[in-house]
Amino acid sequence: MSVPPELTLANWQTVPHLHWAFQHLAEFLPTATISRGSGPVADLPQRDADLSAIAMPGGDTVGHVLDSTATDGWIVTRRGEVLEERYPSGMTPDTPHLLMSVSKTLVATVAGALVGEGALSPDALLSHYVPALDQCGYAGATVRHLLDMRSGIAFSEEYLDPLAEVRLLEQAIGWAPRTVADLPDTMYGFLLTLRQKGPHGGPFDYRSCETDVLGWVCEAAGGMRMPELMSALLWSRIGAQADAVIGVDREGTGMFDGGINACLRDLVRVGTLYLDDGVSLTGHQVVPASWIADTRAGGPDSRAAFAAGRDAARFPGGMYRNKCWLPYPGDDVLLCLGIHGQMIYVNRSAGIVAAKLSSWALPEEDDKLRATIAAFDAVAAEFR
Repeated sequence: MSVPPELTLANWQTVPHLHWAFQHLAEFLPTATISRGSGPVADLPQRDADLSAIAMPGGDTVGHVLDSTATDGWIVTRRGEVLEERYPSGMTPDTPHLLMSVSKTLVATVAGALVGEGALSPDALLSHYVPALDQCGYAGATVRHLLDMRSGIAFSEEYLDPLAEVRLLEQAIGWAPRTVADLPDTMYGFLLTLRQKGPHGGPFDYRSCETDVLGWVCEAAGGMRMPELMSALLWSRIGAQADAVIGVDREGTGMFDGGINACLRDLVRVGTLYLDDGVSLTGHQVVPASWIADTRAGGPDSRAAFAAGRDAARFPGGMYRNKCWLPYPGDDVLLCLGIHGQMIYVNRSAGIVAAKLSSWALPEEDDKLRATIAAFDAVAAEFR
């Protein structure tokens, strides 16, 4: 399919263009392949279950909520079996879809694999791996600060502000038209302009740049670029059904914080790692069980740091650890979230792994987010 003539760098993330753009990124932006390797595809056998009819508080149903929240595809699995899978708006099981910030969890999973190999330490200074980071606001920050988004870096994540750093980063890598003349034109060049606003190790503050720096550190620790590194440590070990792709800048550096594209079923193959102590459906120990346990338990002050941050009202009693959201006071439910409605949902006690890919009109729509989580919670309640 050819690129629609009306699609531009200025409008591809807005309605009505984003529905097409999120499923065809490689057709209009530079990308690199994350190979699935040559191993077998992990089977996801089908088990008939009419989840759509499950009633929710307020009289709605799971199917109506998931089909009416600008959904491109949704799937629910239980212990490796597909209970229901739907594509309500033309997407197919083989379509690669932009994951937005679900990409962050994939990069952190690679970091976890490197920790398991002894190549990366969460407690190490960033400059141990990338000395250049001592020349910017990240001087003195550790890998742990990146994993939990607790550095003191100045970076605005206001998606609707065209001059917020999150949007300037897109200009730097070629994802948006340049409106600031002296802006660096590479990912790493842009990251080195960031400055510190407060002490590292403070409250949770969601900033995409933290994952871009983490990707840089992972590349240095792993000795290869992210497409090859993610293929070797993650994508080739989960039994993925298809290659993934990642958007890249003019130097081939990945858009680590939100540029990975993958098909829906491969998201539940990733989510299974967070259900089964780091073991994939192929039986590989992709990340250490201790990494998954740490992600769910958090650090001694993870919940306090989250409560002190700007997202506390969204998930009261929750926390953020290793690029995953724990939305409730307990550790049963884990989320991987991306703007415009991308999600992996893991419910440990119910054995449920679900995923949803969407084309929300706005980057953040809390009503749709809450409805989606509630729908998956309602499904999980049926299997406890």
